[in-house]
Amino acid sequence: MSWRDLLSEKERTILDRGRFGRRLGFGERPAVLCIDLQVFEIGDKDEPQEECNKRFPQAAGHEGWVACEHTARLLKAAREARVPIYYTVGTVSRDGSDGGVYLLKRGGLLNTPYWRIENTPGAEIHPLVKPQPGDMVISKKKNSAFFGTPLLSYLIDKQIDTLIITGCTTSNCVRATVFDAVSYNYRPIIVEECVFDRLEISHNVNLFDMDRQYGDVVSIEEAMAYLRQVRK
Repeated sequence: MSWRDLLSEKERTILDRGRFGRRLGFGERPAVLCIDLQVFEIGDKDEPQEECNKRFPQAAGHEGWVACEHTARLLKAAREARVPIYYTVGTVSRDGSDGGVYLLKRGGLLNTPYWRIENTPGAEIHPLVKPQPGDMVISKKKNSAFFGTPLLSYLIDKQIDTLIITGCTTSNCVRATVFDAVSYNYRPIIVEECVFDRLEISHNVNLFDMDRQYGDVVSIEEAMAYLRQVRK
């Protein structure tokens, strides 16, 4: 079920009356932002979910793989259009010394090499969407791709006005990045097929909220058509 199907008639009326969900539209100078497409978030395609989660407790499994396959298509189109591509990688040190208060919520996985521990297999970018020469990989310690990173300076240098956003999770690092992006007056474009979450309810509610107030949720076909136009 899509997030679009979850609204009652009363809720649709409220949104229409308040003029929510208007379109930002694409700008003229886009970049693609791939948020935390790491092994610990996705796991192994050929492994049953139960077995996968024994090694990767946080992996989304099938939803993550499907999103990565769509993202690989999008990245190919972006490279053909010579659109800049930025990846973020979220890690914490083995001893958790750089994790801050967040680890009070999530620090129970510090004892596994298949979480986001730096220099472990789980922290690597997934091979299906691995960076290519010319792409930039940015390390981050907090949820937003902007917080404590040089991302903003890179976007200013390239005169970017539109961020085409992929990655995970919809309810966490994607959402935090979208909020910061619009606060910096970028146009956040969230590609629906290219973001994912571990919980369907979190995925749907956050797509709805981002589209309502902060960015445009678009289909991959819309994003691909835009990139083809940029290439011209």
